[in-house]
Amino acid sequence: MNNHYDAIIIGAGVIGVCTGFELARRGYRTLNVDKRPAAGSGSTCNTCAIIRLHYSTPDGCAMARESYFHWLDWGRYLGVPDEMGLAKYVNTGCLVFKNDRNHDLVNVMAALDELHVAYEDLTIDEVATRFPWLDTRCYGPPVTLNNDRFGEPTGGHVRGAVYIPESGYIDDPTLACHNVQRACEAHGGEFRFNTEVVEILKEGGRAAGVRLADGSTLRSPVVVNVGGPHSAIINGMAGVLDGMNITTRPLKQEVCYVPAPADMDYHQIAPLISDGDIGCYSRPTTGNHILIGSEDPPCDVLEWVDDPDDYNTNFTHQWETQVMREAQRVKGLGIPGQTGGLVDLYDVSDDWIPIYDQSDLPGFYMAVGTSGNQFKNAPVAGKLMAELIEKVEGGHDHDAEPLTIPLMYTRRTCDIGFFSRRRPLNPDSSYSVIG
Repeated sequence: MNNHYDAIIIGAGVIGVCTGFELARRGYRTLNVDKRPAAGSGSTCNTCAIIRLHYSTPDGCAMARESYFHWLDWGRYLGVPDEMGLAKYVNTGCLVFKNDRNHDLVNVMAALDELHVAYEDLTIDEVATRFPWLDTRCYGPPVTLNNDRFGEPTGGHVRGAVYIPESGYIDDPTLACHNVQRACEAHGGEFRFNTEVVEILKEGGRAAGVRLADGSTLRSPVVVNVGGPHSAIINGMAGVLDGMNITTRPLKQEVCYVPAPADMDYHQIAPLISDGDIGCYSRPTTGNHILIGSEDPPCDVLEWVDDPDDYNTNFTHQWETQVMREAQRVKGLGIPGQTGGLVDLYDVSDDWIPIYDQSDLPGFYMAVGTSGNQFKNAPVAGKLMAELIEKVEGGHDHDAEPLTIPLMYTRRTCDIGFFSRRRPLNPDSSYSVIG
């Protein structure tokens, strides 16, 4: 069994497999190790796998737009078949309601304009005509269930919405990871599952590989932390936390799975909806059901987790809160007597923007803080990490002179320095995601 590699990637979620794939395509002998039993069986398997294009900056919009074209032509991106079939992109369109928190989407529309992404700026009357099953009254700003005004309209109607036709979701995020695994393997990449890393090896002042829970070691001059909710623990093993201005930690999230109103063919008529007025996002799913997630309004208490291997995996009052908020918007939506959906962890950075960077330990890299917001960007994130690793290992000082990578479809460049571990907190971040 081979124990020496050019790059070891800790994690085989969607960012991890794409990083391994892009490095293997460049000729690296790669190994992805994951403590879970299969690719994408960690937090990636419980993502809503939303593919959206709306961001408040052109750079954010460009990265999502570039990745969108990879998902749209998934087979071409992979270059190889998969015996399990290929994950599919399902286009639903996306309706984003205007509110104070998103500044009536002025910056979002400007970013979409710059990238030539088609959208419609809808008045509230146009929203009501096109989506008559939506209640367009204002209910915000969101409050919790113990507030007397919960569920009561606050006067008037929402100020309108932006509809982006090119948005949707991936039907099977776990299968998407398996697809990339097979593509990576076709270029010589290897995978080991049910394999836990307990130590980052160091020699001569740089990363030298990893030690596993069974006591064995794997050698490599490059180690990449793509550990999802375990990323902070892995960074601690590497001793790189003191050199980071932005850190990460796990956050519990609950996504509700509820039946759509019985008289609606919701999967056929409903778009992805981002609704800051009620503090929820939602999308249709199979079986005429709705997935409902939280946009983390300020009134809600965020449940940070100390140990990603030991936390409450049960639903809480947050489940009922999210469903009842959604019922304010979707006419006739009932509140099921039994909870259903997903409970998992996000890996969240201090400003909710991911870190794609090197570290203060030469040879140790990180793609962290990505949960809930970077599934859609995984193909570009993999390219970004491969370019970063190749250039820094070749002698480039990324901290002094941040790298950029060209984006093929949008014909722009992506500034990797934007995702630096040393960046100041971004005051323009929404401090929430649409997972």
